[in-house]
Amino acid sequence: MSPFDSAGERNRSQRSGSASALGGIGRSDPEQRHSREAGTTGFTLYVEGPRDWDLLRIWARRLSPALARSLDPGAVILGGRQPARAVEHFRSLGGAAAGGRGLVVLDRDHHTESRRIMPAEPGLEFFTWGRRHIESYVLVPDAIRRFLARGSGASRANRLIDDHIPQPDDENAHSSINAKHLLGSKGPLARELGQALSPGAIARCMRAEEFHPDILYLCDRIRSGLGLVEPVCEVVRRPVSS
Repeated sequence: MSPFDSAGERNRSQRSGSASALGGIGRSDPEQRHSREAGTTGFTLYVEGPRDWDLLRIWARRLSPALARSLDPGAVILGGRQPARAVEHFRSLGGAAAGGRGLVVLDRDHHTESRRIMPAEPGLEFFTWGRRHIESYVLVPDAIRRFLARGSGASRANRLIDDHIPQPDDENAHSSINAKHLLGSKGPLARELGQALSPGAIARCMRAEEFHPDILYLCDRIRSGLGLVEPVCEVVRRPVSS
């Protein structure tokens, strides 16, 4: 596959059993076009990896059917935090001169500033998560409790959450915690449960009122880029459970 394979292409390959569906990034081939990346709107969405794409689609389904349908054709997978690759690909499509627009979604990772200077490219915008990783936004105690209660029991779920998951309003903790490790196969939750926790499975247990403002803001920017008239639904926030 091209290093700029769309998420839709990769997901289709994965479903068909292709061993290279989520394989390493290969040679750049500007002639390989994914005609549905930008669709009829001329808008291209760039994400770091397939998991980012899966989480965005799950959240979009909760917020706006029109947005979810518009995202189905795919996004461009960059293969990591590589904004320069997004610029290269955007230019290969003709860029702003061809009427194109794009949005690049990046993790903050270990960088101390969430809004680092990005390459300047007309028509291409950048969004960096305020928290460390996109996975940080599924660290919602009630959603994890609902997910774990399916197999671990309420008391065990509560203990794991109390021990390892920051409260939703503790932005300092969420900005520094390594959510990928926490949820991953070598993290403390996996050691307790005997398996990694799927961010996508937790995201499916999230309710719209539990979405962080960063999620709502990004979805609104994507909606605007796609030219959708329907706004992302207004979310009524309830008090956080104590």
